[in-house]
Amino acid sequence: MATNRASAPAFLLHSTPYRETSLVVDLFTRDYGRIAAVAKGAKRPRSALRAVLLQFQPLQATWSGRNELRTLIGAEWTGGLPAPQGDALLCAFYLNELLIRLLPREDAHPLLYDAYEQALRELAAGAAFDETLRRFEWQLLREAGYAPDLEHDAENRPIDEHGAYRWRPGSGFVAAEPAEIGAGQPGAGHPGAGQPGAGQPGMVSGTTLRELAEGRFASVAGRQQAKYLMRAILAHHLDGAPLNTRQILIDLQKL
Repeated sequence: MATNRASAPAFLLHSTPYRETSLVVDLFTRDYGRIAAVAKGAKRPRSALRAVLLQFQPLQATWSGRNELRTLIGAEWTGGLPAPQGDALLCAFYLNELLIRLLPREDAHPLLYDAYEQALRELAAGAAFDETLRRFEWQLLREAGYAPDLEHDAENRPIDEHGAYRWRPGSGFVAAEPAEIGAGQPGAGHPGAGQPGAGQPGMVSGTTLRELAEGRFASVAGRQQAKYLMRAILAHHLDGAPLNTRQILIDLQKL
């Protein structure tokens, strides 16, 4: 009888104790998506699995079984990826939480897997956290089918780079009214000065939407707009449930 054995590059997203000596692991694999598997004996001091089942480290995982909960046969560390430290480590946990909360099991997304690995490399290398997180959030929304159209507004008109927009769940981007655009601009000398909607909560400029699609932001205002836009879209698809890692980051920033 076939054992339905499979092997793929993987990252450990989360693990929970299972019985006395085992773990249930949530793996993000490149070829099979997220899978849950029992790592038998992984809590034992001399277990080969215990030494390699570390978060944010690339693995080659092998498992068997046909049920929703598979059996992890083996895992090998493939190396080549430094571990994030400090604030970067919290950002990496945030990526894991997004994947667990938004991706269904056993739905392969090779491009998202590659984007996750690249994000970990950037975080470990000390790259700008906000751009790294925005790029990954946008890739995740695209792969999960939640991303709004950045090329056209809700009326199917091309996004105007010089315009200002509000995001409307279920519709997309709606052009702001003229009266909304004029109020509230950033302080003098602010890199985002002059962007439509730059000083308005909930508004985003056409320039920021273009930059979000490109994964690069030319101004502080654009990065701020993209952050709050991503926060709103993610909250909508999470049904308003808070993200634990985001709250930890907010609390640390207050301290």
